[in-house]
Amino acid sequence: MEIIDIHSKKQGKALSNFYPHSFEIDGIECNSMEGFLQSLKYRNPKKQVKICTFVGTEAKNKGKFKFWWRLSGNIYWQGKKIKRVSKDFDLLIERAYNCLFQNENFKKSLLETKGKLLCHTIGKHNKMATILTEEEFISNLNRLRDN
Repeated sequence: MEIIDIHSKKQGKALSNFYPHSFEIDGIECNSMEGFLQSLKYRNPKKQVKICTFVGTEAKNKGKFKFWWRLSGNIYWQGKKIKRVSKDFDLLIERAYNCLFQNENFKKSLLETKGKLLCHTIGKHNKMATILTEEEFISNLNRLRDN
């Protein structure tokens, strides 16, 4: 079985969170999944809206020094505090990927991987060390593709 390693500089780059696929969640326009994910590290809803507009490394860097969420175990979405390790977090991420799947270019790129194994070898596994683990990332892609 062919393996696709999703990474911004590899074969699976069109599925990377860094890729500029725009989508809307809760009325907020996101220019990439990375922008959305990094926005979760900010408490201020207006700042989150701004962070959602960033793409790629620029988006990643917006959350680079926002490590307090690791200590508190909390992230935020539009004024709501959410435990990083919770069903509410899982549902928010699932909803975000559902919204991203509405982007035709993303959907096409994902559906082209049918019958292939997706992985993210640079991903982390500890939920308190990363805003999205490899398992959370890949399981959402598989869920969308296979349904």
